[in-house]
Amino acid sequence: MKRISLLLMMVGVCMMGYTMFTYVPQMFIGSSVNKSDIDKVMAEANNNTNVDKKILYPIRPKTGENVGELIIPKLNAILPIIEGTDPDELEKGVGHYAQSVLPGEKDNAVLSGHRDTVFRNVGKLEIGDQLVTKTSAGVFTYKIVKMWVVDEDDRTVIVSHKGKQILTLTTCYPFNFIGPAPQRYIIQSVLIGTK
Repeated sequence: MKRISLLLMMVGVCMMGYTMFTYVPQMFIGSSVNKSDIDKVMAEANNNTNVDKKILYPIRPKTGENVGELIIPKLNAILPIIEGTDPDELEKGVGHYAQSVLPGEKDNAVLSGHRDTVFRNVGKLEIGDQLVTKTSAGVFTYKIVKMWVVDEDDRTVIVSHKGKQILTLTTCYPFNFIGPAPQRYIIQSVLIGTK
């Protein structure tokens, strides 16, 4: 009986170690951001020059490549945007849903992230707050216009919005749920400025 107890304790310690090894580094993505860095990006973004380029991204990113940054001024967060939404990409930052357009293009750009790592504080965002994406095509400022919760298998948030320039963020919900969450939290924003 003593051996079984010892074995179970060792298994528990190994599981905790594995969790710490994989989970903890993700918690620090974008967490060492100074307020001055956010202010600098926002100053750039507020010098709006609405340039309408024919092709914003002549070379499309490949899965796993860095697309740019998502800046959330209210949360003092600068997060890397990685092409793709598989676990490997979401470990590195915010994932860009590959079947959607890229930030700044006309239609619905969809970004996803884990609720307990890169998007752990998005519940603090409100309608009217700004989101900024900085990519090779420029700096795009969006204003949050809508937030809602959907079932985990609801794909209506990734549909096309032809003619509009929308940025949609998705993450699991409820935020404090343990295990695979049954719902998704959606934040939708519209483009208000381009540089």
